[in-house]
Amino acid sequence: MIKVFERWLERYFGEEEAVLVAVLLIAGIAIVVSMGVVLAPMIAAIIIAFLMQGMVAQLKSWRVPHLVAVSIAFVVLVTSLMIILLLVLPTMWEQAVALVAEAPRMIQEGQKLLMLLPEQYPQLFTADQMTQLTNAVGTELGKLGQTVLSFSVAQLPIIVGALIYLILVPILVFFFLKDGDVMLAWLGSILPRERPVMKKIWYEMNEQIANYVRGKVIEIVIVAGVTGITFSLLGVNYALLLAIITGLSVVIPYIGAAVAVLPVAIIGFFQWGWSQELFWLLIAYSIIQALDGNVLVPLLFSEAVKMHAVAIVLSVLVFGGLWGFWGVFFAIPLATLFKAIIYAWPTKPAVDSSLISE
Repeated sequence: MIKVFERWLERYFGEEEAVLVAVLLIAGIAIVVSMGVVLAPMIAAIIIAFLMQGMVAQLKSWRVPHLVAVSIAFVVLVTSLMIILLLVLPTMWEQAVALVAEAPRMIQEGQKLLMLLPEQYPQLFTADQMTQLTNAVGTELGKLGQTVLSFSVAQLPIIVGALIYLILVPILVFFFLKDGDVMLAWLGSILPRERPVMKKIWYEMNEQIANYVRGKVIEIVIVAGVTGITFSLLGVNYALLLAIITGLSVVIPYIGAAVAVLPVAIIGFFQWGWSQELFWLLIAYSIIQALDGNVLVPLLFSEAVKMHAVAIVLSVLVFGGLWGFWGVFFAIPLATLFKAIIYAWPTKPAVDSSLISE
């Protein structure tokens, strides 16, 4: 048994670079797990700078000086943050408060509909079951409403932390974009000169993962914008909230669109009932999702991540369970990174079993 383990170690960790990559991976995971909260502004700035590097590279390809290109990207970032803070978040908050205030009416109407089920299907449902269900839903919505409406001085530390992020992260992004090449050169100077595995992993990450994450951010913005405009034209209540939910739904492949249709259908039903307006709302949602999957995604992701559907769903479950929303958002890039590491990992040829006994 010991010899089998030794042969396995020799095959997969016999190369010096394999050991170095393993050490760097373990150290990176340990730092993120143990100091993730402390380093969160730094990690967020690195991710945003990674996303905006494409804009800087495009501007430089048009012969724009490096510092000017970085400054333009920084202005775009700050302008986007100001639009979100001054326009999107206040409107979204107002709609969230209004939705919570309207929840009791929705619960009453939903209870009336549920109480019809025991009359129509007495063999499947009872009145006590429907009463317990509506009471449980009402209790949970009541807790949610108290949480939303009590957002005041008690959440002051969260507000202060958000302000720190809003000031610190853009500054860090600017310096990462400005001096990123210098930082990477310094990092490369402390690594071995011959590092083909690391170069292969970096190339895979810089090409596939960067394009995927940038494309996904653009997809979220486009889908949310189109959905918000469409729902506003249709006169849907809470159009901005539904637009953000629909935009974020594209983060989770295969599942997001099916989940996001539930709040759209529920709000549309309580606004119009079984009517033609609800029908057109669902048709509009279906068209947006169809255009996203068949037109927008092929345009944004020219080189699709070649992963099996089971692997994608598994990565969403694993990384989402570890890091919440950001784990879900980066699930496919992280899975692609692990796949690149596995494929690039240096291995020695297996030893012939006939030679082991000698």
